[in-house]
Amino acid sequence: MPTNINFLLIAGIVIAVIFVIVIIATSYVKAPPNKAYIITGLKRKPKILIGKAGLKLPFLERRDELLIEQLSIDIKTGDFVPTADFIGVNIDAVAKVQIRTDDEGIKLAMKNFLNMNSQQINQQLVDSLQGNMREIIGTITLKELCNDRKSFGDQVQEKAQVDMNNLGIQIISCNIQHVEDKNDLINALGQDNMAAIQKNASIAKANAERDVAIAQAEAAKEANDARVAADTEIAIKQNDLAIKKSELQVIQDSKKAEADAAYKIQEQAQRKSIEVADTEADIAKQEKAIELKMKEAQVREQALDAEIKKQADAEKYRQQQMADVELYKRQKEAEAKKFEIAQQAEAKKLQAEADMIAMQREAEGIRARGEAEADAIRAKAEAEAAGIDKKAEAMQKYGEAAIIEMLCKMYPLVAESIAKPLANIDSITMYGEGNTAKMTEDITKSFKQTIDGIGDSLGIDLSSVIGSFAGTRLAGTGLLKDKNTTAASEATKE
Repeated sequence: MPTNINFLLIAGIVIAVIFVIVIIATSYVKAPPNKAYIITGLKRKPKILIGKAGLKLPFLERRDELLIEQLSIDIKTGDFVPTADFIGVNIDAVAKVQIRTDDEGIKLAMKNFLNMNSQQINQQLVDSLQGNMREIIGTITLKELCNDRKSFGDQVQEKAQVDMNNLGIQIISCNIQHVEDKNDLINALGQDNMAAIQKNASIAKANAERDVAIAQAEAAKEANDARVAADTEIAIKQNDLAIKKSELQVIQDSKKAEADAAYKIQEQAQRKSIEVADTEADIAKQEKAIELKMKEAQVREQALDAEIKKQADAEKYRQQQMADVELYKRQKEAEAKKFEIAQQAEAKKLQAEADMIAMQREAEGIRARGEAEADAIRAKAEAEAAGIDKKAEAMQKYGEAAIIEMLCKMYPLVAESIAKPLANIDSITMYGEGNTAKMTEDITKSFKQTIDGIGDSLGIDLSSVIGSFAGTRLAGTGLLKDKNTTAASEATKE
């Protein structure tokens, strides 16, 4: 039970805190600097917030806005309004206004401009400002209006401010932008003033030129006087300078002569001291050179003795070493020669044995190769004889007709093979006795030689076979008989 009570208590606290946070979040308002928030509801006096934050209780209070930023209102007369001298003018002015932020001004503004934007406030104020500007125009002349626009703007601002105070408005400034008269008299006044200004300007220019000429003459005179005085002063100063330079040159020459004499005396003394020192140095140098040469002679003598002794010892040792080396060399050469002779004898023995074995093997190889070649020749001869026999048997079996048939099939192939190389030749140039008939004759001979070669390889005289076969055929048909009869008749006639 206590646990439930605690839970309910905590839940109630949490709900209350959330409710307070929600109330604060929905109640918090912050006014910008150009607006005033008016919070009314619970209190008789409204709460005014300008550029700061505050709280507005939801459902119990309301928030309204009042625009307090500066506004520009364009004021125009709309048509020509007569001035004090009865000249119609049309004026365009701009007034800068702002809602007063004091307590009295805020109260008056809340009654007139609450929740209005700048355009709505402008519409509310423009009529009042235009009326005040029309009233002021009727109290001044056109010349006064043109010469002192600021005074006119100040009068409009002062008169209109009385009405604006009742609305909670403050006029910050009122400036005249444009003035136009109905009969263009402003331009006429401008021309009149322009002529007067030009006249005054011409007079002022002439007076100024006169003053300038006088001032230039006086300045030139003063400049000339100053130049003459300056030249005189410069000449005097230059003369004094030349005299001073001469006096100083005399003093300088005297001092220089004294210094030259003292320098020469000092130079002679220094030269004497230097010569004495040089002589003493030369004597000391010669004594040192003699002493050095004596030392060098002693050192060379000692070095020569040591070198001769060392060379003798070295030569003796070298001779002993060379004798030992020569003896060792002769011993080794004798041993090597003896070993070499033994090796040569052994090598000759082995070579003789190898030569004998090689000759035996070569003889066996020659004998075997001769037997093999004889067997091959005998086998080749037997094979050729058998082939010839076979060809003879085949020929006997085929008969002449079969041979003729084979030759007829073979001729075109032989002719094609002979003529095939000529197909690869684009052109032929013949010289001397060469001509087409000669080339045809050569080709025919080649064909005949090829056929004869084939007949030789077969052991058959193909020309005889063909002639015999052709004669038999012609005799069977009676053509050969007629030919012989014709030949006999011709012989008888002859």
